[in-house]
Amino acid sequence: MSFITGSTYDDSLTSTYNPHGPVLTSFLMCAPTLYDVTYVINPWMAGNVHSSSREKAAEQWRHLYEAVTQLADVVLVEPLPGLPDMVFTANAGLERDGTVVLSRFFHPERQGEEPHFRRWFQQAGYKVVSLPRETPFEGEGDALFAKDGSCLWAGYGQRTHPASHTVLREAWKIEVASLHLIDPRFYHLDTCFAPLDGGYVMYYPQAFDGASVKKIEAFYPERKRLIVAEADAVRFACNVINVGRTVILNKVSGELGGQLRSKGFQVVEVALSEFLKAGGAAKCLVMGLSGAID
Repeated sequence: MSFITGSTYDDSLTSTYNPHGPVLTSFLMCAPTLYDVTYVINPWMAGNVHSSSREKAAEQWRHLYEAVTQLADVVLVEPLPGLPDMVFTANAGLERDGTVVLSRFFHPERQGEEPHFRRWFQQAGYKVVSLPRETPFEGEGDALFAKDGSCLWAGYGQRTHPASHTVLREAWKIEVASLHLIDPRFYHLDTCFAPLDGGYVMYYPQAFDGASVKKIEAFYPERKRLIVAEADAVRFACNVINVGRTVILNKVSGELGGQLRSKGFQVVEVALSEFLKAGGAAKCLVMGLSGAID
């Protein structure tokens, strides 16, 4: 099912520096101890049920964990039996300044994660905001703050209902720019769009409708846009962990890596083939935390 509605975007929105933008202090991760592809809820899972190697996935995840801990603190949440996608912690919710808007998963297969993450955030001292069941929202997978903190980019059309964007706006009193996802392969915003340090953005334009592309282009000057080709997009090249001038991502083309380096980024590539089988890569495996943890 896709949700089609009008945009909540303010056409006057421009890219301006905000000194109070979110600063990440840590990332939430979940070890792939119980990871597997056990159902099909996105195109990448089709044909990959039980095809992943848990041993190889553990090795790839460890390499990602080691790369992330070179740049930031990592907090771990324990996996639970029967919830093989918990490893994709980006979908647990969206956090800023100690407030978490908890996810309401679209597919029943992932809804069992919700009470576990609710307990974790509450015990860690976060204020938790909940959405009604009838308003799907899939966390940081579908909502990404601009690096200067001036707006929140929020996807809709595959997993997240645009009605959730009103809750996001109210939670942080921030402008929300809604982007309509139209390609089922790019079912979350973080699979095809990545705000980067220095006012840059990586994105795959064909994942969006025309109006959404215009919003991106109105916010980011042409010199700040890195347009990703389909060959890299399907490797989840936009699924990037960005800390300062370092980007961590799955293996990508030499051309794209060169473009990132030419913009002053250090590129750290980590093979994540086992997670691609479930439709995820580097960014899907972390959730940014900016608030203090008790």
